[in-house]
Amino acid sequence: MKSLIAQVLTDAIASLPSLAELAADIASASTVERTRDVAHGDFASNIALRLAKPARQKPRDIAQSIIAALPANDLIDKVEIAGPGFINFYLSPAAFHAELETILDRGEHYGRQAAKDGPKILLEFISANPTGPLHVGHGRHAAYGATVGNLLEAAGYPVSREYYVNDAGRQMDILGASVWLRLLESKGVTLSFPKAGYRGDYIRDIASSIDTSTVGDVSAADLSAGLPDDEPEGDKEAYIEALIARAKQLLGDDGFDHIRQQALDSILADIKDDLAEFGVVFDRWYSEQSLSKTGRIDDALEVLRKRDMLYVKDGATWFPATRFGDEKDRVVVRENGVKTYFASDIAYHFDKRERGFDHLLDILGADHHGYVARVRAGLEAMGYAADDLEVELVQFVSLYRGGEKMQMSTRSGEFDTLRQLRAEVGNDAARFFYVSRSNDQHLDFDLDVAKSQSNDNPVFYIQYAHARIASVFRQLGEKSLKWDEANGRRHLAKLEEAQEKALLTSLSRYPELIELAASNRAPQHLVHYLRDLANDFHSWYNAQVFIVDDAHLRDARLALCAATRTVLANGLAILGVSAPESM
Repeated sequence: MKSLIAQVLTDAIASLPSLAELAADIASASTVERTRDVAHGDFASNIALRLAKPARQKPRDIAQSIIAALPANDLIDKVEIAGPGFINFYLSPAAFHAELETILDRGEHYGRQAAKDGPKILLEFISANPTGPLHVGHGRHAAYGATVGNLLEAAGYPVSREYYVNDAGRQMDILGASVWLRLLESKGVTLSFPKAGYRGDYIRDIASSIDTSTVGDVSAADLSAGLPDDEPEGDKEAYIEALIARAKQLLGDDGFDHIRQQALDSILADIKDDLAEFGVVFDRWYSEQSLSKTGRIDDALEVLRKRDMLYVKDGATWFPATRFGDEKDRVVVRENGVKTYFASDIAYHFDKRERGFDHLLDILGADHHGYVARVRAGLEAMGYAADDLEVELVQFVSLYRGGEKMQMSTRSGEFDTLRQLRAEVGNDAARFFYVSRSNDQHLDFDLDVAKSQSNDNPVFYIQYAHARIASVFRQLGEKSLKWDEANGRRHLAKLEEAQEKALLTSLSRYPELIELAASNRAPQHLVHYLRDLANDFHSWYNAQVFIVDDAHLRDARLALCAATRTVLANGLAILGVSAPESM
């Protein structure tokens, strides 16, 4: 409906030569907004105020000229000037009836825009280190990223989803050493388990699945000889590094890599299964190891070298990140020839652009705030626009049970996994609650509320509205009646009750809401909208009888029910939440 107002404004201004040229760079849709108070109309435009300065006219005079030039339209009841020069549009009931018919016609496609040519978006999210099961914090990344992807697709953008598998580097060595020690324990060889290691029960499960013949004969003396003390007596980092070195010494590089890779494969398979059950799917799982194996890091560094964007200092190779606004220059190759994580990061984003993606949307943890400037600097140094990279940071989740905050720690194993959370509250509540607040705000996830079957639980409240509508149609069949949709469409003018008008207005907002939520990467807007829509429906349901003797009114009300059911289902689908027929 916003497009209707934008179009009539465009047509009116085009007929006014004195304003048409001045308004050429102003999109009419950008000047149109829903009014907060229906007493001021349904939509308002500030186009006259924006044209006042270049036109050197009073806004109200410009508004009057535009109103006089508006083409006749049966869907617009009246147009008024308000305040300093706002143009307020009052829609006719026919406009809302036409929108209701559009909902019925488009069904599951209602609210979805036509496919856009671009920009081609690569959405990377979660990318949790494959060192253990996904915990409830990762779950927020999963729900948020998946929903943002759904919103972008609904808004017509071409989107690909990618998970960056951090399967190289020190944390994988720590994982391998942790599994190796549990393997040795199973053979009766024990050692103080490193505090910097991964301690969860899943490590024992992985160890039990690995062929112990790969470990060889290792004595406790061979294992412990010359090792430094672990915390609190010693340096825990030195202890884990010494253990990794001892593992590689006793197993050989190939033997250690065999254990490490089996641990990686096991954990990654678990992550994939967990996310698939959560309704989160990816188009590609991109291995960090592949950057080295395919030479992409060297390719990226060569581009920087040719553009004079690298220099050598103290035997290391540096990237001059400060030239691009970063707080300090960054090492890309250490003096020992080892490439840094930063080299991998810029190579990965270089590869994203080389694969033809125009806009790189990364969803990262709040602790990655400093990451943004340096990767943008890398892209810019390679000849791309810094704005090609957009980063949305997701704040932490605090899980509450019985009013008490729960503790989470991946290495200690004292955490609730995403799988455990899903088993307790269900996928629907988890997906919904994770996106109920802005990603830049901390989220307190209350398990008791999420499990409750009451109006205090917003996902239950919304799903109950959908189930209630389904029950209305079942009751219709039980009374041996049928919904005559065509008859209902012909008699939509009978929808005159205040609750019906409020519901019609709410339904008509859905396409604009999808565009807003997609543009702002803000699924919480959709959450709030669906809650309001459900409230409007419940208010109507409690105030009116739907299956009345008057067939014309009955069919019109059932048409409104059907349209509401469609919008509820469409919105819930974008959130990754089911729309039950009964509850």
